[in-house]
Amino acid sequence: MAGDVAPGAEQSATLVWTVPNALSALRLLGVPLFLYLVLGPEEDGWALALLVVSGITDYLDGWLARKLNQQSVVGQILDPVADRLYILAVVVALALRDVIPWWVAASLPLRDALMWGLVPLLRTRGYSALPVHFLGKAATFNLLYAFPLLLLGDGEGTVATLAQVFGWAFAIWGIALYWWAGVLYAWQVRRLLATTERR
Repeated sequence: MAGDVAPGAEQSATLVWTVPNALSALRLLGVPLFLYLVLGPEEDGWALALLVVSGITDYLDGWLARKLNQQSVVGQILDPVADRLYILAVVVALALRDVIPWWVAASLPLRDALMWGLVPLLRTRGYSALPVHFLGKAATFNLLYAFPLLLLGDGEGTVATLAQVFGWAFAIWGIALYWWAGVLYAWQVRRLLATTERR
């Protein structure tokens, strides 16, 4: 993803107007459009298409950042923010449509809020964040598949039934991994606080 700054890319890390960042910005603009499509006219087909395009651009921005040597600090921020906002938008929209229960919708932003609460502790040791754990990436992968499938499953017929089954499988794994990654992150912060002097 665009968030990984490679060694020797210090100059490109200061760039703002890059192709990967433009793709991330476009993904962000798609969030309110998605909410409108799902909660307004309930154009689920177009909403699903938007999620597919978002997933493709999510892959492309990271690939292009590495290929074009355009990794940047802005990309480090935009890419995960776009991922989180899409997940938040989808769970809120699906909860409002009664596709998923509210406890599912609340569990994800609650975990993110707990993670944000660790940032001031990290800053006391001179850090703004810790490296993203593989489990967090796996959780995001599962969730980005789960909720489009659950949206597709909000209907009748065999396809909807299969989408619902696979969607809930991805959702359960995704939520579990999301929280597991959060616990590991909190443990890392605890160890850092215990072994690093205050700055």
